[in-house]
Amino acid sequence: MSQNQLIEGAIGKLEVKVEEPDHPAPQAPVAVLCHPHPLHGGSLTNKVVHILAATMNRLGARAVRFNFRGVGRSGGEFDNMVGELDDLHAVVDWAREHYPDAPLWLGGFSFGAQVALKMHAQLGAERLLVAAPPLSLYGSDDLPEIAIPWLVIQGSADEVIDAHQVRDWVARQTRNPPRLIWLEGAGHFFHGRLNEVREAVIEAWPTLSPPATAQGRR
Repeated sequence: MSQNQLIEGAIGKLEVKVEEPDHPAPQAPVAVLCHPHPLHGGSLTNKVVHILAATMNRLGARAVRFNFRGVGRSGGEFDNMVGELDDLHAVVDWAREHYPDAPLWLGGFSFGAQVALKMHAQLGAERLLVAAPPLSLYGSDDLPEIAIPWLVIQGSADEVIDAHQVRDWVARQTRNPPRLIWLEGAGHFFHGRLNEVREAVIEAWPTLSPPATAQGRR
């Protein structure tokens, strides 16, 4: 079951799509997912974000996709990853109001992955999933420490960002290393590999350990 609606954002309405699992538990997690760059065709209908939402449903979580300001029916205009942080905050606030007992999972693809990385600690996320984080475009120096279970998905043949910079950054996360899904030969948009992304997340996500016992990368 899914539905689209408009909610209040910081500077206007934000378009949100909520997708329920077949049999949601009373305290099912809510997975809020962020889409890629608004000026390059990114929206909540992006195929990678769509497959991540469907995957979250398969894992029993509600999936909440949304359009950043200036995209689709969302008001405002692109704010170069400044106002977009407020957009994510507004969506999470809305989700917490509607599902007050639900753990928050946070995820994103490309531009949306960077937004999720920047905001996960402030928003109190309990799990984090990032696909093709654009570290070569936005850097990593200002990212908060990640102290929760997390998952990184990266294709080795990414034509938009530096995949090896992502892998090197993952290797430096020694205090709480993520699980790394490294897809050899996959490009930025994971064309022809989306089913592989889904199955890898389903395999890895439930096995993520608490921060105190994180067991490294794969």
